[in-house]
Amino acid sequence: MDRSQLLLLGLPIFLLFSDILNLFTVSPPPPKPTQHVHKIQSNHNHLLQQPQPQSQPLQFPTQKSSDVIGGAGGLTGIGNTVNIDFCASCSYRGTAMTMKNMLESQYPGINIVLANYPPSFPKRLLSKVVPVVQFGIIGLITAGEHIFPRLGFAVPPPWYYSLRANKFGSIASTWLFGNFIQSFLQSSGAFEVYFNGELVFSKLSENRFPGEIELRDLVGQKLAITRTVQ
Repeated sequence: MDRSQLLLLGLPIFLLFSDILNLFTVSPPPPKPTQHVHKIQSNHNHLLQQPQPQSQPLQFPTQKSSDVIGGAGGLTGIGNTVNIDFCASCSYRGTAMTMKNMLESQYPGINIVLANYPPSFPKRLLSKVVPVVQFGIIGLITAGEHIFPRLGFAVPPPWYYSLRANKFGSIASTWLFGNFIQSFLQSSGAFEVYFNGELVFSKLSENRFPGEIELRDLVGQKLAITRTVQ
């Protein structure tokens, strides 16, 4: 046998004996942890065992019921009524509600009544006529060929053919323009404030809304006069 054959035969035998030797050899025990690791772990456990501080709710000072702006404690406005008449179609309800909440907080016990201020009689009458005119024009545009002969017209007037040429646009314009006119006629632009039936502020006269502080002072003056008379 030459050297190459001996090497090929001896290498497997060497690996077999090395595996058998490792199989019966006892592995050394793992190293013990150092004292420094134990000290870190004990400190960590000590921190975990410490009670955590409990968060307590913040305490805010409560306001006494007697500290009401605009008067002494108690029901300062009881027995008195403030009427706020406003234009409902003018979107003044939000302003009226703001004034109502302000007066009720300033003068507890006061009665606040909100109501719509209607426009004048001629404007109300015209606002009822506008929808009739709207539907009449829309009816003529859609069925004019049958309506005009019954009204005594043999041939529809020229303006009818102009409206009929753009049927959809004419109907939409009639509807939008009629709603605008009706909204204008139904609006009064009023924001009138009465204290026990006496007018204390008028938007129709002043051409402006009252300020919250201004209205509070006006009502406060009337309340003071009422308490003095009583």
